[in-house]
Amino acid sequence: MGQADPTLAKDGADAKAVIQDAVVDVSILDVMANNLGLVAAFVAAMYIVAGVCAVREIMNSRTSQGSVAWLLSLFFLPYLTVPLYFVFGWKSFADYARIQTLLGRAERARRADELGLTDHEETRDWPVLTRVAGVPFLAGNTADLLIDGDATFTAIKDAIARAEQVIFFQFFAIEDDGLGREMADALIARAKDGLKVYLLYDDVGSHALSRDFLSKLKNAGVEVCGFNENHKFLRLFGPMRLNYRNHRKLVVTDFREAFVGGHNVADQYVGRNKWFGHWRDTHVKVEGPAAVACALSFVEDWLWASGERIELPQVRDIPMPGDEAVLVMPTGPADKLEECALAFVEAAARAKERLWITTPYLVPSLDVQTALAAAAMRGVDVRILLPEKRDHWTVWLASHAYEDTLVQRGVKVYRYTDGFLHQKVTLMDNDLVSIGTVNFDNRSFQINFELTLWFTHERMIGNVETMLETDFQSSKLTWPDAFRSRSYAFRVFAQGARLLSPIL
Repeated sequence: MGQADPTLAKDGADAKAVIQDAVVDVSILDVMANNLGLVAAFVAAMYIVAGVCAVREIMNSRTSQGSVAWLLSLFFLPYLTVPLYFVFGWKSFADYARIQTLLGRAERARRADELGLTDHEETRDWPVLTRVAGVPFLAGNTADLLIDGDATFTAIKDAIARAEQVIFFQFFAIEDDGLGREMADALIARAKDGLKVYLLYDDVGSHALSRDFLSKLKNAGVEVCGFNENHKFLRLFGPMRLNYRNHRKLVVTDFREAFVGGHNVADQYVGRNKWFGHWRDTHVKVEGPAAVACALSFVEDWLWASGERIELPQVRDIPMPGDEAVLVMPTGPADKLEECALAFVEAAARAKERLWITTPYLVPSLDVQTALAAAAMRGVDVRILLPEKRDHWTVWLASHAYEDTLVQRGVKVYRYTDGFLHQKVTLMDNDLVSIGTVNFDNRSFQINFELTLWFTHERMIGNVETMLETDFQSSKLTWPDAFRSRSYAFRVFAQGARLLSPIL
């Protein structure tokens, strides 16, 4: 017998596949035809939900461009857009605002004045910042600049070892690696000593934390909670919380010492990652009334996250060990306005001689871009220090597009070349310094929960000036034609990434 013609066999297989596909298509059509009522109900329900989302977007719109984009997508593509809107568009933190009211945030300015903690001169000189923070500048603090991870975590571990009553430990990202286990062991040891120890982490930033890591802490007596633990991403009533993250990095011991800055708890933050190499970051330690204000921020977060209220001590006399005024500014999506952006725009608007900014991510809103460009145009030495090395492709690409826009308007943009730069520091003239968790991007200004400390004392300003001058020496200046000299493909991807700026 002769062999079968392979061509005929192939044609037969193709014909069989076509027939099977047709049968499947017919089956799907049959199912839909036999359930037209259900199909119609689904379509109607989807458009009703899309209509609810559209009305809410209209009533809560902040930018017309973004709202129009949402409305068009909800109308033409409701099946795809409705789930996305619940993740990225529906901001609902009225419950957090109620917690702020419950814990008396509005009364803190009066209480600080009654206790003699208010620095009236600085509060008067910086009215916008104090209105955003909701509290005045607090007098009588000491502040120490902590440069890079070794100095930061050595100081934090020393403070944990000195603590006598309570420890608040809050970070956006905690990893189960060398540094993570070191810090966990330090907290476990103090919990076994009988101290109240609270650990709060962000579910997205710390998504890789293992159950074993968390169980070890809990079994030792550490109170552990994820920020969204009682606010799951997909809820029966209300929006998802996936897009809204707690980006704060805060340690408080005994309501006396507090640590705030850019570090998270992972080996790369102490230079143990080969790809990043030297990790350039900044934290600050404050001791005095500002530590109490930082603790109050943690207590609000803990109540929202866990549903448990931390009973605060009845404080009549708060130690004032130093001579520095500090403003503690928690910001987040529960704010009525984009108050974080408002604070930094105010700093840019008041700059007369210099405005030096260090940030790992540059994805500013139009208002922030305008403030920076206006400062440069009136002769202010506006410098922005960014990392040359990337850690997130999309944000890194978008930063190059924004960098080009600002450089064309006189802003000096530097790229840090001695490792990876992650610090969040701003220096304005000889008058003001900010150190905290805020990146110059829409996520920090509008979406994330953040924490910034503001300083006006000449000692801190001098220390930050020296630190940043050293950083600029390890950086290269971006020339006006740098972006245009890139390949066309790179520029297309950078501009494309820029379109995603509302969620970066």
